[in-house]
Amino acid sequence: MDEKIVREHLRKLLLWHDAHLDWKAALAGFPAEQRGLKPEGAPHTAWELLEHVRIAQWDILEFCRDPLHVSPDWPAGYWPNHPAPPNSVSWEVSLKSFQHDTEEMGKLVTDPKTELTAPIPHGSGQTILREALLLADHNSYHLGQVILLRRLLGSWSET
Repeated sequence: MDEKIVREHLRKLLLWHDAHLDWKAALAGFPAEQRGLKPEGAPHTAWELLEHVRIAQWDILEFCRDPLHVSPDWPAGYWPNHPAPPNSVSWEVSLKSFQHDTEEMGKLVTDPKTELTAPIPHGSGQTILREALLLADHNSYHLGQVILLRRLLGSWSET
């Protein structure tokens, strides 16, 4: 198979919106007053989910790029301390950081210098391919939770 095609498919997988919505669409217009609410039966608030995917994605990206990177403690280091964002600026900063790191991972997997299937030298057998697939899977899982959360909060419209 053509390696360039594989790289492009990986990049698209990270930004995916063919099979379902992307993060930008799922969070567009999310009411500020609902970002810290957790309806009955929901395990997390929107803020907790956004911060969790941002932190996890940043960790995976930096693990791939930086041999000196130290991951946060699990699980506490991967979740925010509070269910609601301190303010709307924090929400926007988190969202922009998440989007930036998504693009950065896309650049990493499409760079012909990146060896997709070689073990990451400072890892324990991980490859960039594995990390990109892990990231896409993790983000998709939590994206579904965000959409369900919006439905439970009554702030989701199918149109």
